[in-house]
Order: sequence, then structure tokens, then C-alpha cells
Amino acid sequence: MEFRIENLGQKFAADLVQNLGSSEYLIKIQGKERNLKILNMTSDKIEFMLDNTYHTAKYLDNNTAKMTLVIDGVQITFDKHTDLDKIVYKNSGAEDKGESQVNLRSQIPGRVVSINATVGDKVTKGDVLCVLESMKMQVSIKSHKDGVIKAIKIKQGAAVAKNDVLMEIE
Repeated sequence: MEFRIENLGQKFAADLVQNLGSSEYLIKIQGKERNLKILNMTSDKIEFMLDNTYHTAKYLDNNTAKMTLVIDGVQITFDKHTDLDKIVYKNSGAEDKGESQVNLRSQIPGRVVSINATVGDKVTKGDVLCVLESMKMQVSIKSHKDGVIKAIKIKQGAAVAKNDVLMEIE
């Protein structure tokens, strides 16, 4: 999985290679295998050993796309899903059907967190029209074309399934 450290503006790759059991893992960071042992985990912090060196990380903020931690006294913000907006936008139908598609569809199942448009609003391709939450992640759903909102098929707090029509844009 690719992450970006916001403070540095750099991307890095990190993957779980193997679960060794007893809260021990073999992970790969930037192509180098490292040993990770979780010592203690609570709702606000985690204590761990990385290659036999003790570390502590305190959670400051954790939302859809970003996580802010204080690791050994240094605050770091990670972009957890650097390409999430691009993936959702591409799968909304914008890339394939272009201007001919009227319906804006959900590409993920989830709950409607907010609706940022009303019937009659003029929208531009890329405008955030609503926000869905799935697995504690918030995903912005963007307009796939320029147009006018003709109908809104969702309500705030409602559940939506994959491929449900969220809005009609003409």
C-alpha cells in the first residue's frame, strides 16, 4: 500500500509480508523487510518494537484519508489513500461514458454523510456533490460532468449500495 507523509511531501510503500503470530509481523517498508512486534495498543496510542527498537505512537486524528500521529515525539500526518479520489472519480462513470451519462452512481456501499448540492444547482465536472462513509472512511463523490442537478435520490444518513443512483445531472 502506498502512503504519503504530508509533512515531507514524499510517498512510501509499506506492506504486511507475514503475520508471525503473537502480535508479531514481518513488514516491508520501502522494499526493506522489518520486524514489528505490537507491545500494547489502546484507543489513543500504540507501543511497539520495530527491529528491536522501542517506539510509541499516539493517535491525534484519524479520518478517511489522513492519519495524524505523534511517533516518539514527532508529529507526522499520513495520507492513507493517495489515489482514492482518482479511483472513485474514475469509477463514477466519468471516464467511460462522459457527457452522455445522466446518473451519478455510488461506486461503494456506505452511508450518506453530507449532500453538498440541491436540485437546480449548476455543477462543474469534479465538484464534490456528496460524501459517503464506508468502513469509517469518508469518500467525496464528485460530479462526472458539467450540468444541472435534476434530481437527488439520497437523503443524509441513508444507506446506499454499490451502483445506487445518487443524483441525476443533465
